[in-house]
Amino acid sequence: MRRSLLAFAVLLSFCGALQADTVRVALAANFAGPMREIARLFELESGHHVEMAVSSSGKIYAQISHGAPFDVFLSADQSKPAALVAKGLAVADSQFSYALGRLVLWSTNPSLIDNSPTILSSGNFRMLAIANPLLAPYGEAAVEVLQRLACYERLGSKMVKGENIAQTFQFVATGSADLGLVALSQLRDSGLSDVGSQWLVPTAMHSPIRQDAVLLTSAAEKPAAVALMRFIQSEQIRQLIVESGYLLAD
Repeated sequence: MRRSLLAFAVLLSFCGALQADTVRVALAANFAGPMREIARLFELESGHHVEMAVSSSGKIYAQISHGAPFDVFLSADQSKPAALVAKGLAVADSQFSYALGRLVLWSTNPSLIDNSPTILSSGNFRMLAIANPLLAPYGEAAVEVLQRLACYERLGSKMVKGENIAQTFQFVATGSADLGLVALSQLRDSGLSDVGSQWLVPTAMHSPIRQDAVLLTSAAEKPAAVALMRFIQSEQIRQLIVESGYLLAD
């Protein structure tokens, strides 16, 4: 009897292993922290495995367009997932906004930013870091903020542009730049929220950083990928996203 039960347990385990699959997720750099936790929870609940590839949304879009074998794309904007849908590379009715990004002006210097953008207008600093607006939606939003403050052109010689928002954050964290317009989510994920000084940029100062997810056509019939897309839309994960420094779409 014991041997029969043991054999049955082994068979169940074997069947579960056969059903488990790997989901290949390409995601914008700003969402790496929350996605690590989402992947951990998803793996515990589903038994599937998540592989993450982190880069700028622009680079990921180019890679997918050239045949990169991803299943799910979590972009930092809406336009690139929509463009993949238009190309037939993503499933049209799978696209949804999973988060609205927040920008924060941050410096490790506790006396540099007085909870306002005054330092940007004064120009009393050596270097300002922003994400490359040609590659990263957070960079586009940063440019809009600086233009709104009428200092974008004047600060041109003092700007260093990161390939993505993660590199932009590193410029500030390591002191390569005195301050930078970075993602609030990365500041929280880094554990440095209480370090230095900061100003949370009002969302009215730039176009919404609407971050969309999409299921790629090659994974349309892949149960694990479909399950992950549903999991990201669950109430549990929506709450996690808010706690990570984002707003939710309507």
